[in-house]
Amino acid sequence: MNSLKLRTERPRKATLGPRATGSLMLGLVMTFVVLLPAGSYPSGPLTEDFSGPLGPDGIPRGWETLEFPKIKRHTTYSVERENDNDYLRAESNNSASGIYKEVAINLAEYPVLSWRWKIEGIIEKGDATKKAGDDYAARVYVTFEYDPETTPFVERLKYRVAGLIYGKLPANAINYIWANRLPKGEHIVNPFTEKAIMVAVESGAGLAGEWVEEKRNVYEDYREFFGAEPPRVVGIAIMTDSDNTGQRAMACYDDIVFSRGSEQGSD
Repeated sequence: MNSLKLRTERPRKATLGPRATGSLMLGLVMTFVVLLPAGSYPSGPLTEDFSGPLGPDGIPRGWETLEFPKIKRHTTYSVERENDNDYLRAESNNSASGIYKEVAINLAEYPVLSWRWKIEGIIEKGDATKKAGDDYAARVYVTFEYDPETTPFVERLKYRVAGLIYGKLPANAINYIWANRLPKGEHIVNPFTEKAIMVAVESGAGLAGEWVEEKRNVYEDYREFFGAEPPRVVGIAIMTDSDNTGQRAMACYDDIVFSRGSEQGSD
């Protein structure tokens, strides 16, 4: 049985099932991240511009490193500065790892997620429909709290079994990707797990090298993709990975914000 390591100053583990392998990417493992107990943190907006203090591992304080035990090569994350602006830079060379931040977002109050990102180029062998192609130059994850009150009885039983076996309860996730070939605006179920939806916010190399601003109404996205009212957002993650395809990728991220927004619906 493999385990996912969340490397912090106080290491924690989230354990995966026996079918998981080292090549299972964040699309699966992010459904087993640490879930915040109900009411443990006040709900509020999120603003991350990567200008704050760094932890001993070189990533911003408040973020945790997600590593995969069977994947020896890890993506490098660093905070860089350009024109008096700080941003996160990620470089992957046949490698995979991510960074994750625990949050507590009530989407009824703060439904809109916005961010900026830039890629050097897409991953030519990447394919969102296949496990072997589950690599992306850039992706931003949103993970949700498990809510037993809105979960059907049979599914609740499955969750209880999962909790006993794995020690963590799986939860849904929306994965906003800079797609390699999936057309912009389309979404599909992750090839590893039906609990993660892949959304092609951008696609192709046409805008490579440029900062691109994004905005999504996560509240509306969740209702469309999962057919229910969204539970609280408990985490946000960033990942640049290329281990499945053995290629290289570089991306930059900045200004990740959950807000009330000025419009309803997604771009």
